[in-house]
Amino acid sequence: MTEGVDPEATIGLLQELVRIPSPYFEEHECAAFVYDWLDARGLDPEYHHVSEPDITAYEGDNVVARLEGSDPDAPTLLLNAHMDTVKLVEDWEEDPCSGRIEDGRLYGQGACDMKGGLAAAMVAFAALAERDLRGDVLLTAVVDEEGPYGLGTDRLIRDGYTDDVDMAVVTEPGPILAQEDLENPALLLGARGRYLYDITVKGEAAHGSQPYKGTNAVVDAGRLAEALDGMDVGSHPKLGDGSVCPLLLDGGSQTLSVPERARLMVDRHVVIGETEEDVRSQAETIIEELALDSEVELGFREAPDPGIKYGPYVTDEDHPLVGALQRASETVTGESPDLGYFASVGDFNYLGDRADLPTVIVGPDGENIHGAGEFVYTDEVVEVAELLVAAGEDLLT
Repeated sequence: MTEGVDPEATIGLLQELVRIPSPYFEEHECAAFVYDWLDARGLDPEYHHVSEPDITAYEGDNVVARLEGSDPDAPTLLLNAHMDTVKLVEDWEEDPCSGRIEDGRLYGQGACDMKGGLAAAMVAFAALAERDLRGDVLLTAVVDEEGPYGLGTDRLIRDGYTDDVDMAVVTEPGPILAQEDLENPALLLGARGRYLYDITVKGEAAHGSQPYKGTNAVVDAGRLAEALDGMDVGSHPKLGDGSVCPLLLDGGSQTLSVPERARLMVDRHVVIGETEEDVRSQAETIIEELALDSEVELGFREAPDPGIKYGPYVTDEDHPLVGALQRASETVTGESPDLGYFASVGDFNYLGDRADLPTVIVGPDGENIHGAGEFVYTDEVVEVAELLVAAGEDLLT
C-alpha cells in the first residue's frame, strides 16, 4: 500500500463526492466540499472564480491548490479533474447520488465521469504534500467540463494558471472512451478535436397543400445533412480517422405551411492536420456542389470567445511524464500500461492543444457514463491515486 493512500478513506471520499449532486452549472456545493477537504488538511486551497455573463450567465468557482517544491527550476505537474456531472438522468431505479457500493462498484451519476478521478487526484495531492518534492504540484478541481464550453479549465488558461506548468495529468476515465478496446492500466496520450457546424437553411414559405410554390427548408436541410455525413475526413496514425455526425435538424411546425427555416447542427471530430479553415472550406464546397434552392448560412456554434476551441493533440510517448506513469503503473499494478488515444474531447484538449502541455489521461474505469446505472470500479480509484503518487515522486523528487 502506498503511504498516504488509505483505500477505505479514498473510497469514503469518493462516496461523499458522489452524494453531492453537481450537474454542470450547479457545482457550488461540491466546490465547497472540495475546498473544505483540502483546507482541513492544511493544503491552502483557493477559489478561482469563473464568470461567463454573455451566453450562459454562469458564475462558479474552481478550487485550486499548489504544493511548492524546493527547487524553482524543477518541473511543475498539473493534476486536473472536473467536479461537475451531466444533468441527472431520469431512468435511475435508485437514488442517482446514492454512492451505493456492491461487488467492487460504486454507483452514482458522475461516479466514473469523473468523481472517481477527482477523488484519486485529491488523495494523491494530499499524499504528495507529505513528500519532500523538488518540483511543484498544482491541483485544479474545475467546473463545467460537461457543459457546452469547458469554462473552468478555459478560465484557468486565460488567467495564467498553466503558464508555469510543464505537464498535465487529467484523471478522466480513459479506456471506456478510447479509440480502441483498452483496459486499465492504460495511458491515453492524445485526443481528436471537435468543431460543431451551426447552419441555417432559409427556404420560402407556401401553403402546405401546394408545396411546389415554396422551397422546403427542412427537406433541403436533410439533403445537406446527408451530404455532410458523407464528407471526406482526415486520418492520423495515432488518433485514427476524423468523423462526422449530424446531431440536430429543427424546422417547421404542425401548421400547414412549407417550412421556410431550418437549423442543422453537425458534429465534426478532427485529427491533427485538419484546421478550422479546412473544416469550413469542406462544408462550403459541399454546399456549393449541392446547389440547393434554399439559402444556406454556414457557421460554427456560438462561443463566449473565439479562442474556445477543442483542438486535437498528441503527447510524445518518450516524454518524461509518460515514462514516469509507465514505471508507476508497473510498481502499483505489476503491469505495463496500454497506450491509447481518446475518441472525443474534453478539458484535456484545452491543456494539450491550447496550453501546449504534454497531457496524459489516466483514470479509473467503469460503465454507463452519462447514463442510469453509472458506476466506477473502486479498486481502480485507489490504484490511480497510488499511481499518481508514484509518478509524482519519480518526476519531482
